[in-house]
Amino acid sequence: MQAAGHEVLAGADLLVPVPLHRRREWSRGFNQARLLAQALGPPVADLLVRVRATPPQADLPAARRHANVRGAFALAPRQTARRAESGHPRLTGLTLVLVDDVATTGATLDACARVLADAGAREVRALTAARAVSARPR
Repeated sequence: MQAAGHEVLAGADLLVPVPLHRRREWSRGFNQARLLAQALGPPVADLLVRVRATPPQADLPAARRHANVRGAFALAPRQTARRAESGHPRLTGLTLVLVDDVATTGATLDACARVLADAGAREVRALTAARAVSARPR
């Protein structure tokens, strides 16, 4: 991922793993996106939390995936040294790279990027270990 994504990682201030809901992470014992991010080099910050459990995206048709994750992510309070008075991180001027294991429709990455952009990130990029594609019927 580091070699293939060197252009995405160039100049990044922080890597932001896509969060799992706390129950899903507890049952798995790890967050695969965080493990991937930690192996890439730049600093990793858990700036996002999943505020509601959602069915796995892989179980849903593409048309329902954006609705499934709408409102599912929020800023994590007190996760970085630069904080606003609200306790949430100040992201103004930062270049962030979202890290996840698989991108299919991009709905999860889009939902996370919106939260970070709304918090003032200068740029939000994404890097995934895999890109799922579906074959079209002939």
